[in-house]
Amino acid sequence: MKIHNNHSIAKAMKVYNTSNKNNNVEAGQKVQQAKDQLELSENAKEFQVAMKAFKNLPEVREEKIKELKEKIQQGSYTVSGKEVADKIIESLQIDKKI
Repeated sequence: MKIHNNHSIAKAMKVYNTSNKNNNVEAGQKVQQAKDQLELSENAKEFQVAMKAFKNLPEVREEKIKELKEKIQQGSYTVSGKEVADKIIESLQIDKKI
């Protein structure tokens, strides 16, 4: 398909050629590009600190496990139903935040 003497196309080409001439760089001339920058919000910075601290925590708290095993073996480990319910509700609230 050939398009001849279309006024809109001629106008668009004129604008394109004008802006294209302004963007040309002479030979030997260096172009400086703006450097990318990144700014973190205060919340993001706090989150980074928290995640770093979290990653440094041990996977398993050995001393806590040892203490609980001893209490269970001795028969002195008791948990009230209220404590269990409180922990369940607490974990659900944390899950909603995440």
